[in-house]
Amino acid sequence: MKTIPLPQPLLVVAAALALGQAGLAQNQLLEVLKDENARGAEFWIYNDLAAARAEARRTNKPLFVTFRCVPCTACKGFDAEVAKNNQRIIRLAQEKFVAVRQVEMKGVDLSQFQFDYDLNWAAMFLNADGTVYARYGTQSAEGADAYNSIESLEKTMRRVLALHESYPANQAALAGKLGKPKPYKTALEMPGMKHRSKLAGGTARNNCVHCHNIHDAEHEQLRAAGRRNHDVLWRYPLPDNLGLRIDPGDGRVIRSVQANSPAAKAGLRPGDVLTHADNQALTSIADLQWVLHNLTNSEATVTLKATRGDRSITKQLAMKAGWKKTDISWRGSLWSIKPVLATWCAPMKEKRVKSLRLVKGVKPLEVRWINTDRPEGRNAKRAGLRKGDIIIGMEGEPLRMSSQHFNMHVKLNYKVGDKLPLTLLRDGKRIKFDWPLTDRD
Repeated sequence: MKTIPLPQPLLVVAAALALGQAGLAQNQLLEVLKDENARGAEFWIYNDLAAARAEARRTNKPLFVTFRCVPCTACKGFDAEVAKNNQRIIRLAQEKFVAVRQVEMKGVDLSQFQFDYDLNWAAMFLNADGTVYARYGTQSAEGADAYNSIESLEKTMRRVLALHESYPANQAALAGKLGKPKPYKTALEMPGMKHRSKLAGGTARNNCVHCHNIHDAEHEQLRAAGRRNHDVLWRYPLPDNLGLRIDPGDGRVIRSVQANSPAAKAGLRPGDVLTHADNQALTSIADLQWVLHNLTNSEATVTLKATRGDRSITKQLAMKAGWKKTDISWRGSLWSIKPVLATWCAPMKEKRVKSLRLVKGVKPLEVRWINTDRPEGRNAKRAGLRKGDIIIGMEGEPLRMSSQHFNMHVKLNYKVGDKLPLTLLRDGKRIKFDWPLTDRD
């Protein structure tokens, strides 16, 4: 059957209608998610990577893709600065990039977009052909914004523009920035992704595929295969694990070097400017984390290139086994690791803590909620745990850790079927309690 081409005016109308429908859908999603930081920032292509890539091909501009978990409060201020408040970032994003605001992981190509999915705010910079230029966004137990700044983001953006200007002659320095292909394309195709049918429905604040859900599914894959391994938890190690403190206002300048660390032994100094790691061009702290993420947690080496004054230097750092281990209490995906406590154990206000007359330094946690919709919560309640119980000791010692570190300690040191020995305060009396870490009724 012969196809009759549409007249040019009709093609224009059809394209306009398609764009209008896409814009309507995007506005509806913005309203459903209550994405306040996106209001008044219409230059961002909203949650449409395919349209952004087409625009990047048309304009020969690099892609600037931000990933933002809208319901999360962490990084909200930084997100607002990037999205609509900081004029330097906005001008760069509008004039030099195709800017994309991605607000969920549903439909995102997980082979193309590999980054630290526990971040509350992250960015990737790409060529329209899929070549990765850079990653931006770093988080730690120090806080969601401890390593992010408008100053370093702007510098990363300008470094990306320089890489884009030199492309494809600089392909060798970019080759390692694209991760290995995944055996699935999107989040909903991942083995281990829970609540798949619910997540496949229309997106809402309580129904979007969060970035950390990707790591959750990876954990479930390992558990189902009987390959639980703590090494997988030490994702995207900080430069601090090498003994390097990077200036968060720049992203590449070494602020300090820890004595006797791999960095110190290799001869790196404060003021050195990192340019490459294992031959990959660096634009940010996250770029260095990507290189470190792909190294083993056993003995490993990394080659760093830097400038020192007007000369270039190359240093090889040697790390000992276990070098990736760090404080991961902040990671959202940690909660999916078994054993699951299925309770909310909250810190107490200082005035109330003083009234308990505990040993100095104790950080009691109050059981505020027991999730009896889960077998873990039901089992804890059957064993005698009550709402209002105050945890003051663990393993025969006073409790001296935050709620997040308490959760991390259990997951790193216990397995399903174990019992967690606690000391509780209930109605002013001390009680020994063995918390059953079981996941079945």
